[in-house]
Amino acid sequence: MGLSPENILLFTALALIAEVLGTVGGFGSSLFFVPIAGYFLDFYSVLGVTAAFHVCSNLAKISMFRHGFNKQLLLSVGIPAVIFVTLGAMLTKFLDTNFLQLALAVFLMVLSSVFLLFKNLTLKPTFFNSIGGGALSGFTAGLLGSGGAIRGLTLAAFAIEKNVFIATSAFIDLGVDLSRSVVYFTNGYMHSHDLYLIAILLLVSFAGTYLGKKVLNKFSESQFRVLVLSLIFLIGLTGILKPLLFKSQ
Repeated sequence: MGLSPENILLFTALALIAEVLGTVGGFGSSLFFVPIAGYFLDFYSVLGVTAAFHVCSNLAKISMFRHGFNKQLLLSVGIPAVIFVTLGAMLTKFLDTNFLQLALAVFLMVLSSVFLLFKNLTLKPTFFNSIGGGALSGFTAGLLGSGGAIRGLTLAAFAIEKNVFIATSAFIDLGVDLSRSVVYFTNGYMHSHDLYLIAILLLVSFAGTYLGKKVLNKFSESQFRVLVLSLIFLIGLTGILKPLLFKSQ
């Protein structure tokens, strides 16, 4: 069953905002898109649509930030991310949706709080940290639909140039999303009646990435980062309050 025309417009507008913020903030659009999409779709459908959306989003970023990528990080972060995203995606079949939604909300609040409180938080640029960061980002992406912030923190440790950072992250994320898409499809999370949303999100991906790139060139990344993290915290808080509000009705 599809969305109403009014909800399609709202869904598209919010997805566009998520893509712009995800591009500028460097955390990926899924941190915003997953909880937003949860207001329109069930959690499992959200996982399937998000994976497809991210494939489109990563293709857009690769095409617009095509100034090379770091091959060493692509392997040391990307390989464990692809392996563990498959594990996380497989576990979703055995966990309750309410638990997953609550876990996502808590994850967003904790993660944003850590980044806001410890503004200079960094990892040491070691091979072990690149593998561990890749594995953890992949696992959370598969289980909760979002792992971009952890991957961003891992890549930031190696102080690579901004365009190379985005391109490398997009290449890794593309492998992650293709892998979890296979598992989600096998689990039945991708439905034929949601395919039109993927067509819309393809356009949103390129438009949002283009706008995000323009914004990135005009504003301070550190200032915008605070705004992005504050929004992520509020989204997580809303995710926790939402079931409580519905129960009280």
